[in-house]
Amino acid sequence: MDNAGRARQRVLALFLPIAAVLYISAEALSPKGTDQVITTTGTALNVLSIAARHPAQLYVAGSFALLGLGALAVSYAAIAALVRGRGSALATVAALIGGLGAFCGAITNVLVYPNLAAAATAHLTPAAAARFLVTTFNSGFGQVFLYAYFIGQYVAPVLMGYALWRSRSVPRWLAALFVIGLYVAETQSSGGPIVVLYMLPFAAAMVLLAARIWQAAARAASQPQPEPASVPA
Repeated sequence: MDNAGRARQRVLALFLPIAAVLYISAEALSPKGTDQVITTTGTALNVLSIAARHPAQLYVAGSFALLGLGALAVSYAAIAALVRGRGSALATVAALIGGLGAFCGAITNVLVYPNLAAAATAHLTPAAAARFLVTTFNSGFGQVFLYAYFIGQYVAPVLMGYALWRSRSVPRWLAALFVIGLYVAETQSSGGPIVVLYMLPFAAAMVLLAARIWQAAARAASQPQPEPASVPA
């Protein structure tokens, strides 16, 4: 691996802890009760009353969520690069599903955070704002991205964890920690700062995997590079 390749690998490694920090920040800052799918008028009216009191907080949390999901998509590709031999094909599939799921999640979170904040602060009656939110979430557009997000959210971690487990490129306990930590992190929903404690295993797994990717780049740098073949005169 040349210097440019090692630099790219180290840049990819940085996305893992960045994704963890952004993901945790989004859930910790979300006003309690707002991070949910809005498919009924009753739910819409409830979250609108909360959002009207915390619009700026929703925009900030939404920004963290969008950036965090983007970083998570890159992280899947970075983790897949750790897998060699057994499990490599499965890791590629997991990275594809996870990356696509994270992208769809970012689209879905546009409906959850900035969309909700905008509806709550617009000069609309509560009934009209609720109708707008319910229509948006129940639209074909919203449903397609929501289902793709859920598939990626629950399928990709177990596929990637199993690929890591089979390849033995990392300790098996780390593969298990990645799957369990990510699943626990994904179940946290705008619970306030307390969610940081529940998401610490996910953060630890991402930091440890990032260290493994960084070390892999260092090992590649220490290996002797083959001499270019000489051209006969």
